[in-house]
Amino acid sequence: MPPEIGNMKSAMEISLSKNQFSGGIPSSIEQLQFLTYIDLSNNKLDGQIIQSFDSLKELEHLDISHNNISGSIHPSFERLANLRYFNVSFNKLSGEIPDGGPFKNFTADFFIDNKGLCGASRFKVEVCKKNEHKPLVNNRVLIYTLPSIAIVIVAITLVIKFTRHRRATSSFSPLLNMPLHLAHERISYSDIVRATSNFDEENLIGRGGLALVYKGVFSDKLIAAVKVFNLDVQSAFKSFDTECQIMRNIRHKNLVKVITSCSNLDFRALVMEYMPNGNLEKWLHSPNSRLNIGQRLGIMIDVASALEYLHRGCSSSIVHCDIKPNNILLDEDMIARVSDFGISKLLMEDQKTPQTRTLGTIGYMAPEYGSAGLVTTMVDTYSFGILLMEMFTRKSPTNEMFSGELTMRRWVSESFHNYIMQIIDAELLKKEDEKTVSLTHLKSLTLIIGLALECTADVPEERLDMKVVLKRLKVIKTELTTELLGCGNGNLPSHAVWPLNHDTCRT
Repeated sequence: MPPEIGNMKSAMEISLSKNQFSGGIPSSIEQLQFLTYIDLSNNKLDGQIIQSFDSLKELEHLDISHNNISGSIHPSFERLANLRYFNVSFNKLSGEIPDGGPFKNFTADFFIDNKGLCGASRFKVEVCKKNEHKPLVNNRVLIYTLPSIAIVIVAITLVIKFTRHRRATSSFSPLLNMPLHLAHERISYSDIVRATSNFDEENLIGRGGLALVYKGVFSDKLIAAVKVFNLDVQSAFKSFDTECQIMRNIRHKNLVKVITSCSNLDFRALVMEYMPNGNLEKWLHSPNSRLNIGQRLGIMIDVASALEYLHRGCSSSIVHCDIKPNNILLDEDMIARVSDFGISKLLMEDQKTPQTRTLGTIGYMAPEYGSAGLVTTMVDTYSFGILLMEMFTRKSPTNEMFSGELTMRRWVSESFHNYIMQIIDAELLKKEDEKTVSLTHLKSLTLIIGLALECTADVPEERLDMKVVLKRLKVIKTELTTELLGCGNGNLPSHAVWPLNHDTCRT
């Protein structure tokens, strides 16, 4: 990795996984002060975890798993208050795992297969031994090293045998060659039956045209969502294969991760991360659920980030083709994850794919996709624009009021200039105090609705790229939160979350 990586001063996300990078991690990374996400996993990096990482105060996601990195985890990492994901598994690390700051919330999965690590019992490593008699250190090294060498030799033999066995039976599951830190031990049909109490209705958490989704609790305490495909519908087979093909090669913090799959002659299922807060449809349209303007904006930024990755961050552009509230799931922190890639399309070099059969959801489909089956990344941009309108008007494009020539987009467009406050969700217009009345809200809401209209232009070439959409949404959020808090220009940290208070301002 070249030291010039430190010149990318404005970089917020860097993903260099699954390459052949070798050598050490450049210390120049400390210059990337806006960095929130970095993935260097599945390379051939060596050296140590550079202490420079501890200067990246905005860092939320760090993945350096599956490398040859040695040394220890410096205690200064405890100062990274925003760090939510810290995966150093499958390396050669040693020493004590820090136990303060963000490490209080980390699990053992982040540290597996580092023989020399020790620390708290929840990390499933040995308890660190405090050495009181320093003259005996060399003897102890010999005592512990020799058996360890034997154990390593046995382990390598077992891994080789296991790898050969997996290759010989790889036809069982299209997801078996997923990165190891996402993979789970093979799950059988009987495991799934037990986990879902024989597909009990009480465990049903989602229903679609091609699949049912159940909550499953497995014997090792793993809680997962099990998507069972309805094989009575012929297109379910293709949907399962498509989802496996796409999900095995993509990873992003705003995409639902697939743990593994189960496939036999008359059964197809995907075992996925369980999202405890359900889908966006429930939060947006249920009578007792309320989302404030900051939460709604944050969710749409998450969705835009996922789409920007699918369109530009993969070896071949991926078009989701079915962006809607039911396919946006929310984790325990209300972070949005895009799911359901059953009808997604991989675009080749021409970036356009005509389809003989169009699948999607009425109201969210772009005109060229619904009428001619033409697929480009602009199909997702259009759906995103409709979702953005729905998010801030709380009106679904399938609402009975939209009939004949009156569509969601036309209703919003005709109200945009003079009657915008009449179409905005009334919940967003309630005054919490006299200082937050309409001026700040009106400006932000006007920018958001204007952006939604640009995303849903009739002509695909006139729509915005998702990279532009994401950037503009982030600017809107920064300006909104800065004004509401009374923070001076540039004094609002990028990690500010809602509900806000004046302590959020930087001193």
